[in-house]
Amino acid sequence: MSDILLQARHLNKTYRQRIGALGLKSQSIQALDDVSLQLKRGSTLAVVGESGSGKSTLARGMLRLLELDSGEVIFDGEDFLALDKSSLRNARRHMQMVFQDPFASLNPRMRVGEIIAEGLVIHQIGNVRQQQDMVIQMLKKVGLQAADMHKYPHQFSGGQRQRIGIARALILQPKLVVCDEPVSALDVSVQAQILLLLKQLQQEMGLSYLFITHDLRVVRHIADEVMVMQKGKVIEQGSVETIYNAPQQKYTQQLLSAIPGHGLRAVAA
Repeated sequence: MSDILLQARHLNKTYRQRIGALGLKSQSIQALDDVSLQLKRGSTLAVVGESGSGKSTLARGMLRLLELDSGEVIFDGEDFLALDKSSLRNARRHMQMVFQDPFASLNPRMRVGEIIAEGLVIHQIGNVRQQQDMVIQMLKKVGLQAADMHKYPHQFSGGQRQRIGIARALILQPKLVVCDEPVSALDVSVQAQILLLLKQLQQEMGLSYLFITHDLRVVRHIADEVMVMQKGKVIEQGSVETIYNAPQQKYTQQLLSAIPGHGLRAVAA
């Protein structure tokens, strides 16, 4: 078995955007420009960039939530972009996502237990009793209680809702979890708790994370490798230590210097 779980090669995606007062003209926007990456099993690759850098397009393209123009995605040894509908459904069990907004990503009409168990139902894993037991175990793993399965999302704080989102993603015991700005909507103190939880779960379950963020401050606490994107291109890539201590690109230096209360030297220290 290869130690590389996910590999993307030469990904491209162009959007057409209408411009002008009446929207009669259009222009091309290169959201992904020949992007390649690889993610090792059990590790975390952070994809960093400002809004519009292409990082979310990259994540959604690799998960086939949007169609790429060209490129290749190899997941666990398979050509993911070539899978038929049935094979894609099976593969998706092993690729899950934690979304940015814990308020919008949970169905307010469903109880927490139903939300977390949804993947088990879709993939026909276990009977009702077994599914309930798995939900209770997962709630406890993310720091919630068994009784919480009977509550609705509005009864929880933002940090607790994100724990529910994490439980929903992990209930199928995936190999890859795409974390799309998972702490950006949370207070700083709660961010630290969620990042610690993600690290603990990674070690316990052998997870691989593709961590999408605009915040290099967060990256230092979660990632092994960092890939910096700007305007659809990868402009810098390396270990966390390399990116923090010796950033080569001016854009990366600007992202580091933008961390509140830190200059570049302070961050690297």
